[in-house]
Amino acid sequence: MLPYGIVRYHGAQADLRDIPLGTVMHVRAFLPPDPKISAVPVLPVDNREKTAGYSGAGIEPAENHVLLLEDEPSHCLREGRVWKLKELEIKNNEGMIIASCEPKAGEDSKASEEKLTFDAATRIWRGRESLMVSDLITEGVWPASGKKSLGGQAVLLGITWKPTPDGIFTRFHISDIWLDETATQRAAQIQTEVHKAFIRSRWMPAWVDAVEYGKFGRATVTATLFGGMDASLYADFQKDSQVLMNGAENTLKHAGGNYGPAHMASKGAILDVTKAAGDVPLGSSGIQIQFETDLVIEGIRAARVVRVRPASWPQVQVPREEYLGDGNFSHEDRFPTPAIFPKY
Repeated sequence: MLPYGIVRYHGAQADLRDIPLGTVMHVRAFLPPDPKISAVPVLPVDNREKTAGYSGAGIEPAENHVLLLEDEPSHCLREGRVWKLKELEIKNNEGMIIASCEPKAGEDSKASEEKLTFDAATRIWRGRESLMVSDLITEGVWPASGKKSLGGQAVLLGITWKPTPDGIFTRFHISDIWLDETATQRAAQIQTEVHKAFIRSRWMPAWVDAVEYGKFGRATVTATLFGGMDASLYADFQKDSQVLMNGAENTLKHAGGNYGPAHMASKGAILDVTKAAGDVPLGSSGIQIQFETDLVIEGIRAARVVRVRPASWPQVQVPREEYLGDGNFSHEDRFPTPAIFPKY
């Protein structure tokens, strides 16, 4: 995942840790810029065309530098598409739904129909209600058993992988169904609040554009805030307000300081905030801040990744697993090898 890569879940900003294992994701990714120094495994360029057993082709693409990662409802919302439910077959609170993913406005005659599984654990969202399959059966919306036409009902689906019947290895499974606009907006609002709390506690990531060094440790730092965040987070970066800036790795883990990001952070006032005109590249907010500090740290250099916290955000301590200290530690300090156990 590129440090400025964007993750979206339930139609809102997210962090990788928000995505449940097994969730089907849409990815925009690129080949390694320089395979010789790639930090991740390099595969043949045509690897996505190769077949991997019963799973089919495309499960191991060579494009491994991810810029955009989004779940099914986020992808549909961005593309203006919905799932249209055609037919239901159910028995013992589980079964199959036949549906096609089509443009929200109008029909797509070329859209192929999919058979998707669901079960008693599938969550159904209607307005502000959280329902189960058994609730729809009790209401008479779905039958207890047998088939029913759903007439092309437009919904959003959460899709995951799950072992499936009939000798099919890669059939989609429905984890969630959003029946209306209120339910969709509610899911996005909840995820937005989750992400806002996350960024305020882990600080806003940014890219250092330039550093002008002064005397006795003084410096003026120009940095561009990464994109994909809620507008209210960017609004907290105001001219003349105080901020703290600390170095980070390309994984966005804090670096520098032995008990959290505030330990060695450079402090200072924002001299200026500018917003780029027109379209900005995916991954960038287009918002550039310039701040002056009287003690710049090593981790703040041009082309480096940093994290920034307005002084108005709460100062909290992050778990030890989330920062790298001052760089003098081995990875085995946090992830010991079996050598730590005594030999008898």
